[in-house]
Amino acid sequence: MSAQLAFDYPASVSLGGADFFVSDANRQAWTLVTAPDTWPEGKLALSGPQGSGKTHLARVFAARTGAAVLQAADLPADLAPPGPVVVIEDMERLPPASQAAVFHLHNHLRATGGHLLVTAAMAPARWSLTLPDLASRMQAATHVGIADPDDDLLAAVIIKQFADRQIAPAPDLAAYLAPRIERSFSAAAAIVAALDAAALATGKPVNRHLARTLLDKAHAAGR
Repeated sequence: MSAQLAFDYPASVSLGGADFFVSDANRQAWTLVTAPDTWPEGKLALSGPQGSGKTHLARVFAARTGAAVLQAADLPADLAPPGPVVVIEDMERLPPASQAAVFHLHNHLRATGGHLLVTAAMAPARWSLTLPDLASRMQAATHVGIADPDDDLLAAVIIKQFADRQIAPAPDLAAYLAPRIERSFSAAAAIVAALDAAALATGKPVNRHLARTLLDKAHAAGR
């Protein structure tokens, strides 16, 4: 298993390149995000479900390039170019009043040889952009998506979730959990949060026995 790991986490979580786990599910995204000189017209759209590692990848990119990292929902209508390399996260949340500013930022970066990385939960064609010029520019961007996790990535996400909560279960617990939960990033986050809460409530250690108890309860409740 690679020594790199991916997941979107709270601010206290490590988001360095050494913490990003590369698997078949995200290898293309990793390759493209870390090679901005290959982006046509200097722009890339990165999409994936919550928890798939978009923020992590964006922060790796920013650390390597010095990019300014902006949140789409917070962008003002009079946005000025913050630098030659820019990340805009959660583009599907861009307010209508700020779309013209992002359109001009896009054109400025293209004209000056800058780079623009945008992230979202879905592909650009599904964003609710009301400014046709911006919508066409974003839909023309190279797009790479992060797929649902494979077994290796799901286990790695679980391990990283434990580590970031400062929980150190037996090394084989993640491998035990991975095939027993839904194959999704949200399910990995949910099971680790549930184990953490159960351990705090009962005073019991996070181990396979506790995991089996929670999984059995969830299975019974789902019948």
